Amino acid sequence: MTTPSVTETTDPVSAETVLTLRPRLGELLVQEGKVSARDIERALLAQQEMGGLLGRVLVRLGLVSEIDVAQALSRQLDIPFVAADDFPELMPEVEGLLPSFLQANHVFPLALRDGALHVAMATPQDPFVVKALHLATGREVVPHLALESAIEKALAEPIEEAQDEDDDGFFGDGADGGDFVEHLKDLASEAPVIRLVNSIIGRVTDLRASDIHLEPFDDGLHVRYRVDGVIHRGELVPPRLSAAVSSRVKLLAHLDIAERRLPQDGRIKTRVKGRELDLRVSTVPTVHGESVVMRVLDRASVRLNLDTMGFAPDTLSRFNELLARPHGILLVTGPTGSGKTTTLYAALSKIDSEANKIITVEDPVEYQLEGINQIQVHPQINLTFANALRSILRQDPDIIMIGEMRDGETAQIAVQSALTGHLVLSTLHTNTAAGAVVRMQDMGVESYLITSSVNGVLAQRLVRTLCSHCKEPYEPGQHVRESSGLSRFSEVGRPIYRAVGCDQCRQTGYRGRTGIHELFVLDEPMRRAIIDGRDANALHALASQSGMLSLHEDGLRKVAGGVTSLDELARVTQDQSDA
Repeated sequence: MTTPSVTETTDPVSAETVLTLRPRLGELLVQEGKVSARDIERALLAQQEMGGLLGRVLVRLGLVSEIDVAQALSRQLDIPFVAADDFPELMPEVEGLLPSFLQANHVFPLALRDGALHVAMATPQDPFVVKALHLATGREVVPHLALESAIEKALAEPIEEAQDEDDDGFFGDGADGGDFVEHLKDLASEAPVIRLVNSIIGRVTDLRASDIHLEPFDDGLHVRYRVDGVIHRGELVPPRLSAAVSSRVKLLAHLDIAERRLPQDGRIKTRVKGRELDLRVSTVPTVHGESVVMRVLDRASVRLNLDTMGFAPDTLSRFNELLARPHGILLVTGPTGSGKTTTLYAALSKIDSEANKIITVEDPVEYQLEGINQIQVHPQINLTFANALRSILRQDPDIIMIGEMRDGETAQIAVQSALTGHLVLSTLHTNTAAGAVVRMQDMGVESYLITSSVNGVLAQRLVRTLCSHCKEPYEPGQHVRESSGLSRFSEVGRPIYRAVGCDQCRQTGYRGRTGIHELFVLDEPMRRAIIDGRDANALHALASQSGMLSLHEDGLRKVAGGVTSLDELARVTQDQSDA
């Protein structure tokens, strides 16, 4: 009598015993160092809430990649893994197999060999699908493991080719356009899409992300997160769900999902893990569909306190003096995402709103401040910065905050406001503080008006701060100290720190950001230089002689203090180091 093999075993007890002898997927991933035991515990808790297979939950949570799970599953089940490149160019025609069945169960026929049907499956451990394939075709079924996204892409290609032959694709204006929009609404309202979008937004709090990017490409919707100013890759949404996910976000932001050819802007207010999140949504059409960016405005994490924003004591003292003046213009400059608006909000929150009438004009209003009148710009109805400013001067304000000086008209009104006894706070897009003066001249403001109205300019950048759990001290050497300028702020023998990476900082070596600043004050020598028509470099050199530290030099102080690294400072201030 022969001993039955595992596949021949019919006794339920012995079959269960065989399954328990097989290593668990989570154990395999932990052994290979792909995840920690704590990650598996979190995933199991999430699995209880979301349902589904553990591998898919791990991928959805962003703990491992789809390929890592597939390779571990291949070893666990002892089933060969098939890469997308190994799929046949033409799918073999097999009688009895319906396209709808293949798509619903993520199955792709690979080949017919010796009477057996070889198939790629996303879940080859599912005995019901294997049995259904056998009953439908009457052939022995040999399962192989493949990525779900690879199978979906391979199955979708013939459908896409047929669409290309029939019409002009996604942007077609066919008679069935309304039906397509209704279909998108239905898809976007289905539970899997809702869960997926909630999961993407939900990762924001764990990652501490400031932006979510949904970018459509051939292989699906790429999800990326900006954390501490640096982009990181996230999930890959399969092509069949790309339009549905984008439509779900547009529905939440109250945008027109039928309009896919023009950019749109909206807002989502949501609650994630007990925190109120405000998402500013922007969509633009691309060749593969709509690219969606969600800017995260987390009211709980914003720090509206100048004392905790990285100011050096001497810089903060001079900035507060400028803020205490009764009239004049105080500008904050820097590129997009350098924290200019947050600095202005922190400055406004420092001013007593009960003793002063404060009005802001912004596009958009990012955070609502108590006791302050905030106006949202609406260019569609001709409520521009310039028009709003003209009106608010009749509101008898003490302090005016302008979200951004975008044109000469706005700059002229700001100057007139400062000259008539108002304190005006605003931002400008320039690289250096001295460059703000030249920028205003380019806008058509006369030099004598600039010297009469502008009190000072603060340039700022954000640098990532080193993770306190893993930063490593080292001696950079005399050559590096001299070439970088560090020797001015840190004596030889005193170590500086570099990034290493640990679980606390997700292996980046950095956690959080702080500001570096350059404060340009218009004193008498500076006013004479501006009247004489000096350029930005000459003004910067003159300010340095008066004791102003450049952005790079302020950053070097933070490197010497162990707050950030030389590499991070170079990344942020490369254009400043030679200034």
